[in-house]
Amino acid sequence: MTSERPATGATSREGLPWLPALAFFLVLTAYYIIRPVRDQLIGAVGSTALPAFYIAVFVATLLLAPLFGYMVSRFRRAPLLAWSYSFFIACLVAFVPAFLAQDRIGARNLGIVFFVWTTVFNVFVVSLFWSFMADIYDSVRARAVFPIIAMGGMGGALFGPVITSTLVSVVGIAPLLVVSACMLALALVCLLWMSSRQPPRQGAAVVEDVAIGGSLLAGIRAAWSQPFLRNMAILMLLSDGIGTLAYALVADAVHATMHDKVAITQFYSRLDLAINLFGALMQFTITRWVLVRLGATWGLIIPSVVNVLLLLWVAAASGFVLAFPLPWFSGAVAVSVSVITIMQVVTRGMAYGMTKPASDVLYTRVAREERYKGKNFVETAVWRLGDVLVTSGVVGLRALGVGVAGMALISMCGSLVATWISHRAGTSPDLLPEADIDTRRAA
Repeated sequence: MTSERPATGATSREGLPWLPALAFFLVLTAYYIIRPVRDQLIGAVGSTALPAFYIAVFVATLLLAPLFGYMVSRFRRAPLLAWSYSFFIACLVAFVPAFLAQDRIGARNLGIVFFVWTTVFNVFVVSLFWSFMADIYDSVRARAVFPIIAMGGMGGALFGPVITSTLVSVVGIAPLLVVSACMLALALVCLLWMSSRQPPRQGAAVVEDVAIGGSLLAGIRAAWSQPFLRNMAILMLLSDGIGTLAYALVADAVHATMHDKVAITQFYSRLDLAINLFGALMQFTITRWVLVRLGATWGLIIPSVVNVLLLLWVAAASGFVLAFPLPWFSGAVAVSVSVITIMQVVTRGMAYGMTKPASDVLYTRVAREERYKGKNFVETAVWRLGDVLVTSGVVGLRALGVGVAGMALISMCGSLVATWISHRAGTSPDLLPEADIDTRRAA
């Protein structure tokens, strides 16, 4: 049985979130160094390969869900972090010889393996990080500090593409994987230090850091049986559509206009930089205010409303390309300034800049088992199921003669439903109550 004690002195114990912000900076730096490396493989083959890639990702995440459930059930928090992050660090180093031989292996063959691994890397490493954050902050405190931690991540999401864009033409692609591994190792050091000093929470109480126990498949069952997790799973499927649609269409444009793997890597790194600058702008200007003043529910609703308006614009002006040059994007001006690319920048920027911090705040109000197992299942297998459905849908609709405008209108309907589901998720009856703010400050 897990022992509990009041959260006396919690405010002074938690202090400023500078160390979690630094850790998230390092995690996203590691990911955004290798994301353009992955995307140059996609740009080399086009969006027709995406359904197969995403099916492989979905199968991999589905198979890994019971393994993750086993680790959560059997290991305390520190060993769980150490084993998970160390596995991905070792894999990064192991991929170096493959990229040295990329021309012999082929972009498609290497692409499907590295795409699957990188996508699993992203969802598991980031999901585990936020499960850990939800374990050490209660809901009221999380609304204030999670945007700050997310800003640290945005810093890494900006720094990673800069490293890639700067170094890829000097050292090549393969050495970037070693740089990414070093960043992830530093992040692990920060997380282990925090784990040793900050015990987990259950509601407003501090609890003992023990293995969670329970069933290996508890996360899968919870995603269908509990109202909050079920709503979050539906929201994940609906919200994923617009970003994946934009990603597929941009991949087609890159495939049609660019053929050099270094140039494609640079383009995607600069596109990521633009997306993350927008996300950072959200963090600095509105997200923290929304979460503290309006609550996490509005942090889910507002991006869905923005998506509806954005998709209406795309449907009306899908072929529109801005006339002024953007030398930042070098030889891919038509791709970089098209409405589709603007859609990708805004939707992904909103997702990382507001939706993610808001959803992670809500996860502080569920039990520890659902916080790790249920959250991980929703943010891995359910997310990747959405990728499979959307990319397959894009291929199917294109075969039927449906253009970008038609796809945008279909996605807009999904965003309208997502707005309603966002409200249901934020007001789910199974969420633990928030501590009274005045009582929390006095604790």
